[in-house]
Order: sequence, then C-alpha cells, then structure tokens
Amino acid sequence: MRHTVAAELVGNVAQVGVAVGDSVDAATTLVILESMKMEIPVLAEVAGTIVEVAVNEGDVVTEGDTIAVIETT
Repeated sequence: MRHTVAAELVGNVAQVGVAVGDSVDAATTLVILESMKMEIPVLAEVAGTIVEVAVNEGDVVTEGDTIAVIETT
C-alpha cells in the first residue's frame, strides 16, 4: 500500500533528507520546511520505502502538496 505525505502548511523546502529507495520509519524526517523563519520537520508518518520524492530544496509548497510517497511494509 502506498502512503502519500502532504504538506500541512505553506513553506520553503529548506532540506530534503531522503531519496528514492531509502527505508524509513514513522519518525524519520523527510524534509524540513521553513515558514515564518521557523524550521518545521515533516515526518514519514509510516514505516516503509520511499518510492517518490516530489520536492527539491528551494521549492515552495502549499498546504496539501505532495512531499513524498512511501510504500508501506
């Protein structure tokens, strides 16, 4: 089953911490968003393997934008 991790707020992608093929658990930080001079980590939410990273450093995301897709284990 695939799980899509979406942005919960508007922000700039300050750092991407995973790549396609990486194994993650529910506490793994996928990206760090910067919004209003605060850094907000976006967590994987489920354990599995990254099958898509939909953002790059420097991108701007809005609420609901896909951050990554995880194939759950």
